[in-house]
Amino acid sequence: MLRRLIRLTAFTLFFIASHAHALTADAAKAMASGDSEARIAAMNQAMQTADDKTAEFLQALSDDAVKVTANQAFIVREGQGFDPVTGNAVIVPDDADDVMNNNRMRSELDSALAAIRIFSKDETIRRDAIRQLQSDADETKLPLIEKAYAAEKNAQLKEELGLVRAAALLNSPDKIKRLAAATLLGTSTQASTKTVLLTRLKKETEPDVKAALQKALHKVESALAWGDRLGAIFSGLSLGSILLLVALGLAITYGLMGVINMAHGELMMIGAYATYVVQGLFQQYLPNAFDWYLLASVPVAFLAAALMGALMERTVIRFLYGRPLETLLATWGISLMLMQGVRSLFGAQNVGVENPSWMSGGVQVLGNLSLPYNRLVIIGFALFVLLAVGWLISKTRLGLFVRGVTQNRAMASCMGVNTARIDTYAFALGSGIAGLAGCALSQVGNVGPDLGQGYIVDSFMVVVLGGVGQLAGTVYAALGLGILNKFLEGWVGAVLAKIAVLVFIIIFIQKRPQGIFAMKGRSAES
Repeated sequence: MLRRLIRLTAFTLFFIASHAHALTADAAKAMASGDSEARIAAMNQAMQTADDKTAEFLQALSDDAVKVTANQAFIVREGQGFDPVTGNAVIVPDDADDVMNNNRMRSELDSALAAIRIFSKDETIRRDAIRQLQSDADETKLPLIEKAYAAEKNAQLKEELGLVRAAALLNSPDKIKRLAAATLLGTSTQASTKTVLLTRLKKETEPDVKAALQKALHKVESALAWGDRLGAIFSGLSLGSILLLVALGLAITYGLMGVINMAHGELMMIGAYATYVVQGLFQQYLPNAFDWYLLASVPVAFLAAALMGALMERTVIRFLYGRPLETLLATWGISLMLMQGVRSLFGAQNVGVENPSWMSGGVQVLGNLSLPYNRLVIIGFALFVLLAVGWLISKTRLGLFVRGVTQNRAMASCMGVNTARIDTYAFALGSGIAGLAGCALSQVGNVGPDLGQGYIVDSFMVVVLGGVGQLAGTVYAALGLGILNKFLEGWVGAVLAKIAVLVFIIIFIQKRPQGIFAMKGRSAES
């Protein structure tokens, strides 16, 4: 309740209006009693000359903190009554009734409060209020909108306020005003504008105004279509970056080493749970540094999955090289053991992993296109991991040994390379990258024992489609499948999109078994 009082106090400071037209007792009573039609009419009348007391009373109505008698309305906070006009403490009569708000009344109150919040000093609050008003503005709020438009300094918000003003004028009895409003709304890129135009189009009787509305609607739909296309591309890149992170580890363990690791998804799960554990430690011991927990989780997730991968390779997989069926069955059994171990340790339910504050929100590009910060960070993180793996494989001594052992194990051994140790290092590297994928996935989805099951098949398809042992092919395949999948989802739905992608991969592999990029050199002939 204290928070509500603080919010109310801050809220009234947002609004700047003339005190020459203060809220009256009759106006407060009219907004609190009677049927919805009468209360809405009284509220619209009060909005013409609204002041800070009007804002406070409307907020109290929205909070169900108003009582009314036959003669007067009262604001009631924490059991204490207040006069809505003077703000003085008063005794609320025993016969005062609670003011009840139906859904329509709540909608009108939200709209009225949004009209007042456009005077806030906080740009974020003003922006949210303006966008709310775009779908329910009317001429009763024009005085406030006009005043806010004149006072607005931010050019983008001023432009959006102009569209709100046009939406309000769209219901004007003046035909000239409606024509001007329809023309202006045609420049909007907001989805709410389409709703406003469609609603007005059903009511409009003037042929020339109707034609102007249809023209504006066509322009808005074209702008929204571009937003949808760009949104699908971004969603595809986002999905593709996740698939890339997942498949990079497989590109090493399967593509370079030839090991069919069915526990790869569970190594991702370990990385995600490592992130969850680090989050808990920061919450308990370093709450003031919580926003940095994700950076600390990255090396922890990598090491946790890498150590588990090294343990798997040393205890099981090293005895199964060259025996793909036995490797598949053994790693599948390990995956079941890891899932059950996580269920026993953390429980069968999903656990919550929070985004740091710097990953919350997003960039508003178009009216119907917002790019979330967490997705943008994951795309950048996937690019960083890709460059790091590419550098490690092509430029370092470990990468040279891995490539040498992959192409000709016997020759590498004759040259003094400890092939068994390189196998362990390579498998641990692929497993650690899977842990990084789990860390990234924890920021966009649920973390649970079955986390890896939803990605293992897709990641194998990415590696096979890209070309076994080819990191470049993995990149093209991951991003291509991500974008293709998102575009197909918009046409045929998620399930049919998955089926269509699978059919495409089967046909592609039939025509080109080596994938997008074929391995070059003697290893391709052996």
